[in-house]
Amino acid sequence: MNYDIDKIRSYFPVLKKEVYNKPFIYFDSAASSQKPVQVLMKEEELHNEYYGNIHRGAHYMADKATNDFEGVREKIKTFINATSTKEIVFTKGTTESINLVASSFCERFVAEGDEIIVSEMEHHANIVPWQLAAERKGARIVKLPFNDSGILEIERLIELISDKTKLISVAHVSNVLGTINPVKEIINIAHHSDVPVLVDGAQAAPHVKIDVQDLDADFYVFSAHKMYGPNGVGILFGKEKWLNEMPPYQGGGEMISEVSFEGTTFNDLPYKFEAGTPHITGVIAFGAAIDLINETGLENLTAWEHSLLEYATAKLKEIEGLRIYGEATQKSGVISFNIEGVHSYDLAMLLDKMGVALRSGHLCADTVMAHYNIPGCIRISFGMYNTKAEIDAFWEALNKVRMMF
Repeated sequence: MNYDIDKIRSYFPVLKKEVYNKPFIYFDSAASSQKPVQVLMKEEELHNEYYGNIHRGAHYMADKATNDFEGVREKIKTFINATSTKEIVFTKGTTESINLVASSFCERFVAEGDEIIVSEMEHHANIVPWQLAAERKGARIVKLPFNDSGILEIERLIELISDKTKLISVAHVSNVLGTINPVKEIINIAHHSDVPVLVDGAQAAPHVKIDVQDLDADFYVFSAHKMYGPNGVGILFGKEKWLNEMPPYQGGGEMISEVSFEGTTFNDLPYKFEAGTPHITGVIAFGAAIDLINETGLENLTAWEHSLLEYATAKLKEIEGLRIYGEATQKSGVISFNIEGVHSYDLAMLLDKMGVALRSGHLCADTVMAHYNIPGCIRISFGMYNTKAEIDAFWEALNKVRMMF
């Protein structure tokens, strides 16, 4: 594995900070990743040299910004192997991308009595939008369960699908369990019954290779801020056949062709779903993050993070009274756990004082917490910049905290 961790860490100035006079250890990339200098410099360059509103100005600044903005759409198309830039819609995040599909797809294709299958391990952002849409349309949400090891019960899917099923929505990678779900198999099963599938790739896009053509995904969504890019930028991939049939999500500038008081005609894809001025700076800076991932090599990045996952898992299992939630064979760099007799919030607060940033609580996944009958847990999650030395320091800090209780 050719992985220059020192070089990669040099791109992230925040990692040189101290917190409470302790070296800063960032184990919360699943919530949001840190930003490299390439992204920060691209944002500064845009505002210092050529900012302008895109697609509508007839001057140099607008043309330059438009070309760079659309260049990132092309990069994303290549990154996920979409067939056309028409299939790449910019949103403000994974959450908005899911809400867009839940609103527009359900408006067109879901009727009273229909069903939408959603897995039990989903983030709230991939449950609530479907509940709202189902309530509007008189439809019903059907749960695809997972077992105690954190593995979806795929064998149940065939019996759950019926002629009432209009869509299946599932995470590629669980934000709590780290499970890499067999989404290609899920899509294949669904397509045998002509049911489309939305894949929430928020936790997958920074860590595993995505090929939407190989997966045959109907919709695939993810966010820039979990991929070392700015917040406020999301991606919706959708097959043209669906996007053409779906009504616009929002009305306004850019998404129109012609407007009169007698009626409005809509713009071509993907602009039909991009009402108003987008996050121009964020999208263009996201291109620099994609470049960094490509230069590092996604295979190298995946292998590095997997080595961290294996190392940290083995270390954590040495601690008496610690339970890990999610032990699937196929996992991404996420470990969620509790220590018997220690509240997750107390643990997180004390670890923070030792310089370790991690996540605690229900992790925006109440249904997962309910499955294990716990109020919350601790989560550590890795990015391209983490090291085994950081895991060692975390392990020592964790043992010190455990001895306090």
